[in-house]
Amino acid sequence: VQLQAFGGGLVQAGGSLRLSCAASGRSFSSYAMGWFRQAPGKEREFVAGISWTGGSTHYADSVKGRFTISRDKAKNTVYLQMNSLKAEDTAVYYCAAPQTPYTSAVLKDYDMYYWGKGTLVTVSS
Repeated sequence: VQLQAFGGGLVQAGGSLRLSCAASGRSFSSYAMGWFRQAPGKEREFVAGISWTGGSTHYADSVKGRFTISRDKAKNTVYLQMNSLKAEDTAVYYCAAPQTPYTSAVLKDYDMYYWGKGTLVTVSS
């Protein structure tokens, strides 16, 4: 089972990026999925979550209104559209999924079981 996040890169403040997280080895269609990030010298934090149905989403206050999480069950992929990026969004972004299916979009770091390798997002000011 593998989660692979990609789409990171260097972008100027105010710009946009779209991250993707492709799952392989099993279907995650019955699982909520989320994005977390870890900035240099800081602890990993929750960014966005989407319920197993895709009908409910949840965001950290710091990204609300700027980031949008979505999923394509047919492609076993979850996305994070990031707009109006700020320097403080610079971090390694990870996708993750819990071990328990059918959960909500409200995800906690300690509930995550499957983690993908991160993708670095650097926002220049």
